[in-house]
Amino acid sequence: MQASYMKRCLELAQVAFSRGEVPVGAVVVYQNQIIAEGWNCRETLQSSIRHAEIIAIEKACEALHAWRLLDCQLYVTLEPCIMCAGAILQSRIPSVSFAALDPKGGACGSLFSLHNDPRLNHQFSLEQDLEHMDASRQLLQSFFQSRRRPSA
Repeated sequence: MQASYMKRCLELAQVAFSRGEVPVGAVVVYQNQIIAEGWNCRETLQSSIRHAEIIAIEKACEALHAWRLLDCQLYVTLEPCIMCAGAILQSRIPSVSFAALDPKGGACGSLFSLHNDPRLNHQFSLEQDLEHMDASRQLLQSFFQSRRRPSA
């Protein structure tokens, strides 16, 4: 079942790609059901904080009428950044699964390890989804390559 969650994240990342957004998708799962999902919307909404994880977390809070998402899991196609890791910590999500590493902005192992910093009042478990890592990475690479091509 976990593979289907990440497959949905990849579908959402493709939606972001088709809209000119960095292709990242995220879902929040509660009691084995997807209750919220999101994709990057920074360009569309002209907001620096409209990352896939933030959108999915906000929708999950609305769905559960709670800011604490203690019994939820987050699935995302890219390692969370500092802002998103902070939102995960603040919402008390206990576990996160991600596909591709983010060597330039990752806050869950690549650059920082906010997920298990003992100085913080909450930590979350982290799992890299190796099965979907290449698909996520290829989608991101395709997006950025298409951005670098000169206009004809």
